[in-house]
Amino acid sequence: MVPPIRCLALLIILAIPCAAEGPTRLTLDDITPAVARDAMESGTAFLLQTQNPDGSWGGATDGITTWGGGVWYAPESHRAWRVATTGLCFLTLLEIDPSPERLAAADRALDYLTANMPVKRINAADTMNCWPNIYGLQALAAAYGHARYAPRRDEILGAAKIVLAQLGYHQSLSGGWGYFEAKEPRTARPQWATSFTTGAAVIALLEAKQQGLPVDEAVLQRAIKAVQRCRLPNGAYTYSVRAIAHPWSIGSINRVKGSLSRIQTCNLALLMAGEEMPQERLRTGMDNFFHHHRFLEIALHKPIPHEAYYQNSGYFYMFGHYYAARVIQQLPQQDRNQYWPRLQFEIIKIQQRDGSMWDYDHHAYDRPYGTAFGVMALHRSLQDQQPTEPATSASVDQASENP
Repeated sequence: MVPPIRCLALLIILAIPCAAEGPTRLTLDDITPAVARDAMESGTAFLLQTQNPDGSWGGATDGITTWGGGVWYAPESHRAWRVATTGLCFLTLLEIDPSPERLAAADRALDYLTANMPVKRINAADTMNCWPNIYGLQALAAAYGHARYAPRRDEILGAAKIVLAQLGYHQSLSGGWGYFEAKEPRTARPQWATSFTTGAAVIALLEAKQQGLPVDEAVLQRAIKAVQRCRLPNGAYTYSVRAIAHPWSIGSINRVKGSLSRIQTCNLALLMAGEEMPQERLRTGMDNFFHHHRFLEIALHKPIPHEAYYQNSGYFYMFGHYYAARVIQQLPQQDRNQYWPRLQFEIIKIQQRDGSMWDYDHHAYDRPYGTAFGVMALHRSLQDQQPTEPATSASVDQASENP
């Protein structure tokens, strides 16, 4: 008889895609704009092939039990993830080069998004409705400002108002948003918030404001201040929003090596909010991102959140690379030319043979949301990548000596 623990380990191993489905092995020297474009097109094809009939992406299938086995049982929880994933996929289809097939898929996605607002708080402990509110708003803002959807502006505005009201209602007492309420008493207005969730929300709110949507300025300013309070002198951002930021002990998630993805999100949020953000601070954040990248890789595809060094989780990976791409866009051309191939390599090397990119096993949501993040990052890299002497493994090692 096989011991139960070994059975569980075997099931986890079998649930992870096998080598036949895995990525083709690449080195940094293999990365060119042509390779990046092929990867982007392959990822886009995956999204088009996996859209659900109702216009959404993802679903409550094809995944091992996650988060301790007791969180993903509620239908509203899965609807929250489906709306968030669909918002990201819709953003992707609007950003990349248009085609009739891509635009038709975007139309179906927008139909789903406008029909599925609001997404309710799942229960007292589960506040994952933050993600559909964030990425639903970001998608609706993009649609509201897009010429293709001018005839639907009233419909989009109505859905956006619902999302904006939800963000205001569920904003924590600290000014941010979180995805879980671990401690009691669990109040109607959540008490816990994270820096990266709040940073992503600030970016979505600012983009909505730029498009003319009615953003509550008080909600936005509280969120900006929450992100500011998370910043540490060494450039890291604490995981949680607290009254006083503290790095905690060596090995903590609040250290730079546990903050690699959050640094990019929060720096971008504060930059977009108009805070003085020296380019050196952005550059230091990116240098740390690549220099310590192995800590994101160690957590990649691990089934238990925060089990890796510095409490990194697999789902930090694609999220962080998308926001890293947006930070790189804010830097001078010389810096961009150096960073783009490195970012492309870290994304393309995990692309699966079906074109998807995933970082954390999460039912049928991981591949579409991961692919959306990856395709958008690759597209942004190709928009302004200038012909230059390509980065090589040797040059990256040399640059990493002085992050």
